[in-house]
Amino acid sequence: MEFLLAYGAGLLTLINPCILPVLPIVLASALQASRWGPVALAAGMSLSFVTLGIAVGAFGRAIGLTEDMIGQAAALLMIGFGLVLLVPRFSAGFATATAGLAGSADVRFDMIDRSGLRGQALGGALLGAVWSPCVGPTLGAAISLASQGQSLGRAGLIMLGFAAGVSTVILALAYGARSVLQERQAWMRAVAARARPILGLVFLATGLAVLFKLHYQIEAWALEILPIWLQDLSVSI
Repeated sequence: MEFLLAYGAGLLTLINPCILPVLPIVLASALQASRWGPVALAAGMSLSFVTLGIAVGAFGRAIGLTEDMIGQAAALLMIGFGLVLLVPRFSAGFATATAGLAGSADVRFDMIDRSGLRGQALGGALLGAVWSPCVGPTLGAAISLASQGQSLGRAGLIMLGFAAGVSTVILALAYGARSVLQERQAWMRAVAARARPILGLVFLATGLAVLFKLHYQIEAWALEILPIWLQDLSVSI
């Protein structure tokens, strides 16, 4: 379930109404640099997201936080980012608070030579910060979800799910659907606008469930009704 939520957050990140209009320009620049430019762009962005998610989890463990404390803190963050996705006023406040970070990263982004694959990868790594007013809520929710993992490996896998969602949009639009993006921007913006509060509700409900430990009751209920073969399959996966 965590991987699906993270993947959905990744998909929503780049079809956000404040990113969608400039995405064709970024992808066109990547394709001009190289046929594999969008792949390098997606790889750089994915690496920065995964690294950030693992670093947050590792920092919590390094300062002596227990797994329960990390889970509770992550639940509160998830609730907060769920509200940001759900309430336009909170979203606007988050955008204002992160404007300085985005401006600083934007300057560095413009200074990078993006004529080659290395430049595209570095540009992708910085784009997360450049677009922080838009990607911050979904990225933050995914990191909160990942930091509840029992190990850094699991946290990394959850962040890979988020990165896969982001990469799916980048590669699909770069190699197969640029015309769709240009012709149906209004439709995609409408989809993103409707999906944003839905995802916010999901993260809000997940955060509340973790905060009040309701997920343990859900797990116990699932173990009672699921057949043994399915339980064994889920454990092996």
